[in-house]
Amino acid sequence: MRKSDRIKLADLTLKALSEAFPDSACSLDSDSPERLAIRGILSAQCTDVRVNITAGELFTICPTMAELDALSEDELIRIIKPCGLYKSKAKSIKTFAHLYCTEWGGEVPADINALMKCPGVGKKIANLIVGEIYSIPAVVVDTHCKRVMYRIGITDNTDPLKVEKDICEVFPESSWIGLGHMAVDLGRSFCDSRNPKCDECPLTEFCRKRVSKK
Repeated sequence: MRKSDRIKLADLTLKALSEAFPDSACSLDSDSPERLAIRGILSAQCTDVRVNITAGELFTICPTMAELDALSEDELIRIIKPCGLYKSKAKSIKTFAHLYCTEWGGEVPADINALMKCPGVGKKIANLIVGEIYSIPAVVVDTHCKRVMYRIGITDNTDPLKVEKDICEVFPESSWIGLGHMAVDLGRSFCDSRNPKCDECPLTEFCRKRVSKK
């Protein structure tokens, strides 16, 4: 598809999403920048509901990053085990807490590359952090966003970094932060991976992969 056609499709998509989900927002609790970042690490292959519950338990035990940095990895694993991938997530959380307390001087960096130096913080989580905390335009491409953008026709790619690039080429920068949240809401409400509700979807008129059940 020509870029000009993709831009027109992006305009239709943004308008429809904005009308359908005017109140879209990050579903991870974000009471502080550093805690949002920890929740982002925990969110890999885990539901946001479970992450919020588990993170709440973790921050009750360790209210500060210094206490989290001092927590043993075994104890951390015990707490975060319900989120899955607990060994790698524990290492990432420990590293993040240590960087926060030492190299970063008690602040979450507003720099994507600096954040990605922490194991477990990839582009998706880094984009989430800079977008939600510092309002720096960035798109969070999770499984919902990737699926939605592919089905609509915004991208022909499935690699998250390539999908992000395709999105940023055709959507206005001012929409990037909210766009990711709205795409997630569409994915959860209508664009299910196995049983999409195409006949009810607000984007069905121009979706490339729509499946009519009428």
